[in-house]
Order: sequence, then structure tokens, then C-alpha cells
Amino acid sequence: MTCHYCEKHHWFREKIGRCRRCMNQLTVLSVLCWVVWWWFCRSDPKSIESITLIFAGIAFHSLLALHLWMHYVILPWRKGKVKA
Repeated sequence: MTCHYCEKHHWFREKIGRCRRCMNQLTVLSVLCWVVWWWFCRSDPKSIESITLIFAGIAFHSLLALHLWMHYVILPWRKGKVKA
């Protein structure tokens, strides 16, 4: 399921924020996770299924936020810094 960029680079810091396919997958996974939690587990938030979905949703959203932060803030800032 990885793209050519992810297969080429093995370090996490080299891949983060550069792969659109990974960001799209994280978006789908995080939305899907929260929708499933909302429909099936919100009535019993202390069940093991609910807690698992909450942790998965937080993990997906955190990784997506890191990808987006790198893609829209850090990488353009670095490119602007190199040109100067």
C-alpha cells in the first residue's frame, strides 16, 4: 500500500509530510474511526471497544496533524530559507 516515495525512503523523518497517498489514507482512517465510534460506541464510552476506537482516532488524527504541519508549514519554510 505504500507509494514509491515511501518505498525509497526508510526513515520516518524523510517521509513525513511528503506523501499525499499516506495523508489521504490517514484522512479516511481517522474519519472512519470517529464515525464508527459515534454510531456504535458513544452510548458506552467506558467499554473496551470504545476506548480502543478513541485511542485509534487520536493516533490517526495526531499523525495526520503531523503530516499536515510538515507539508504546509515546515517544508515551505525550509524551501524559503534555502533560497535566501
